[in-house]
Amino acid sequence: MITSPGCSNLLILYQQTLSIGALKYFQQQAKLKIRRGVFCAQVVLWLMILQRLHAGGTLSVAVQLLLQGAADPLLQSCRRVRKREISARTGGYCQARQKLPALLCRQVTLEITAKLRHLLGLVDPAAPRSYLLDGSSLELEPSRELAALYPPARNQFAVSHWPVLKMVVLHDLESGLAEVPQWGPMYGAEAVSEQQLAVRAMSQLPAASVIVGDRNFGVLWVAYEAHQRSLGVVIRLTDVRARKLMGGPISCPGDSSVEWKATRWDGGKHRSLPADASVSGRLIAIQLGRGRSKEWLYLFTTIAGSMESIIELYGRRWNIETDLRSLKRTVRLHHMSVKSQDLLEKELLMAVCAYNLVRTVMCLAGRRKNIHPRQLSFAMVLNVVDCAWPKLAAVTDTADFTCQFNRILDISAQCTLPKRKTRRAYPRAIWRHEPGFPQRKAPPGKTK
Repeated sequence: MITSPGCSNLLILYQQTLSIGALKYFQQQAKLKIRRGVFCAQVVLWLMILQRLHAGGTLSVAVQLLLQGAADPLLQSCRRVRKREISARTGGYCQARQKLPALLCRQVTLEITAKLRHLLGLVDPAAPRSYLLDGSSLELEPSRELAALYPPARNQFAVSHWPVLKMVVLHDLESGLAEVPQWGPMYGAEAVSEQQLAVRAMSQLPAASVIVGDRNFGVLWVAYEAHQRSLGVVIRLTDVRARKLMGGPISCPGDSSVEWKATRWDGGKHRSLPADASVSGRLIAIQLGRGRSKEWLYLFTTIAGSMESIIELYGRRWNIETDLRSLKRTVRLHHMSVKSQDLLEKELLMAVCAYNLVRTVMCLAGRRKNIHPRQLSFAMVLNVVDCAWPKLAAVTDTADFTCQFNRILDISAQCTLPKRKTRRAYPRAIWRHEPGFPQRKAPPGKTK
């Protein structure tokens, strides 16, 4: 078969992190009957990852990549493979995606994330990892099932068309690797808060890790749950919460020891926090900015370290914003084109796998040239990976292959982000666009 553009080094990482033996074990755990054929589990999972990395990302694109050899090392020996009679139609791949258990996708995602962490040497117990915590929302297809599970937004005039999903992510501060996200409905009777999802997400972190979060997570509930799991926190507080925690107004910068005790308003609407809950830590207050733009920054932390190191650690929290942009735009999670809850979970998990594979290439390229992986552009490195396959696939000798692979890492190391010497000359804003079509209205006599 002719080889396709776009996945050599990622395919190598995929094969290294997910062995056939482990996949068979996961299939048995998920009670999936193992059959020989074109669309076996390892091929379907790989094609779902490629869909997320391709600009089009349709079923047809995935099948064409298969025909052009994107998954040749993963194919099982069957009649259609031996005779090269794989159909270009998408029906077989579509049915295989639907039959794939969501439990299998979750186990594979956890396995790939753990193996990539080991590959990059991020499992040293003596060096606790820091994780960036943040939330976002995703737009879903307006199917009946998804609209019932994730109700769309509404106001006093009407109901929105698109169901909305709320998601909380945890990303490694240094490498950018993502843990399995947690999600739930953003609106409706079963709506969940970002704090609830954060409590679920932090359960998968190793002990002694540090969580860095903004003011939305600067509540006692998050700090208490992290403390119960032996996790450290560096979270920003609102002005009102910082003054109450300090017991009065804050007039000068400083680092003070405090005891954060629960009140009757803590714990969320379900009162999931004990009445006697408390967390001992430090309250750091500092003024940032110049002149009239000066503002106070209040941080609560339970970890040791100087005041300057804690502030510097929180200053790197903005990296999660670019990580979310890569997930939602480059990996195309901003709108999930699925119509069932089962397929939504599988697509979301495979998107995280795709994101982590590219992040690993960035880390390997950065280490080769002594560049921090955060200085590399996610989209540009993905373009290098997509365009490097034709030449790499033609190499048959192991030494030549290693040489070409190292060349890809060298090119990826050149994909650095620009360094701004001055601040923006204008505030961030959105250009206003005139609507091209009139707004759609419900037929007479029918309400949304």
